[in-house]
Amino acid sequence: MGKRGTKTEPTALKVLKGNPGKRPLPINEPKPTGDMPDPPNHLDEYALEEWDRVCDGLHAMGVLYGVDMATLAAYCASYSRWRTADEELQKLTMALSNPDDPESELVYQPLNAMVEITKAGNMIQHPLIGISNVAKSDCIKYAAQLGMTPSARASLGIDPKQLKKSKFAGLISHGRK
Repeated sequence: MGKRGTKTEPTALKVLKGNPGKRPLPINEPKPTGDMPDPPNHLDEYALEEWDRVCDGLHAMGVLYGVDMATLAAYCASYSRWRTADEELQKLTMALSNPDDPESELVYQPLNAMVEITKAGNMIQHPLIGISNVAKSDCIKYAAQLGMTPSARASLGIDPKQLKKSKFAGLISHGRK
């Protein structure tokens, strides 16, 4: 069984925080190589779009290297699953008022996206809601591991004034190089 308690924090994060515990920093911690990972082939369009949006910024912050490819890929795949499920739920909220008349207007029907009727006639939560919720939760967990949430960034203790003048300015990329 693994150790319980707080997770070990990487030395780089301790340094950025100013080593609040004032304990000696490990000198033998493995350091990843400086390469930025390429996206894996299995990512779909939405996942690749998210990869492109965050990859350069994470690398510039020093939290993303080649060895982190799987974590970023898992984040991007979760994002894609969440987005796809939510889009499908949105489609279910729209239904034709008269399916036999193609000219009839679309009517918002939120119940279509919220429940599904079983063969026994019982109402249950639509499966897409569960898929969306799990993917959203996974996405947030991976994002926190990569320093992509406000609280994760706040824990780094980086002065925003320094970011404007440093190589970290413009952290979000809009396309792979």
